[in-house]
Amino acid sequence: MSEKIQIRLATPADAEAIVCVLAKSFIEYQSRYTAAGFTATVLNPQQIEARMSEGPLWVALEDGAFVGTVSVVLKPEGLYIRGMAVDPAARGKGIGRKLLACAEAFALQNGCERLFLSTTPFLSRAIKLYEHYGFQRSGGAPDNLFGTPLFTMTRILQTADQML
Repeated sequence: MSEKIQIRLATPADAEAIVCVLAKSFIEYQSRYTAAGFTATVLNPQQIEARMSEGPLWVALEDGAFVGTVSVVLKPEGLYIRGMAVDPAARGKGIGRKLLACAEAFALQNGCERLFLSTTPFLSRAIKLYEHYGFQRSGGAPDNLFGTPLFTMTRILQTADQML
């Protein structure tokens, strides 16, 4: 894993760069999404800024260039991970694991016992990463994003109280 990878909280000034990371990450799959599903995945800068008001959003930088992102929102049932993307040119460097670790640390700091996310069945590299990180397919909504198929994956966390 490159020591040149830095993860930090995003700021509103990062919104355009985050849009670029999302676009680069999902463009190869665009034909598998419905038009509305793709638009809901590759957000615009205003939507990125709105997400920042709902929960933390992190960016990954390699040598100062934006190469990854993830955002989270606290929900009653746990921490929901969304908008995760890694630039195809930067994949295989552990960036996804680092981003998931940020989400997990935030979940534990906030007493969450569960991480969950929704993904599409055709994002096989992402699914493999999530499975290696301990996520398992689970029931629950949503089952589609504007007509694009989705399924939920969950990871149960061991909180400090459970370790005692």
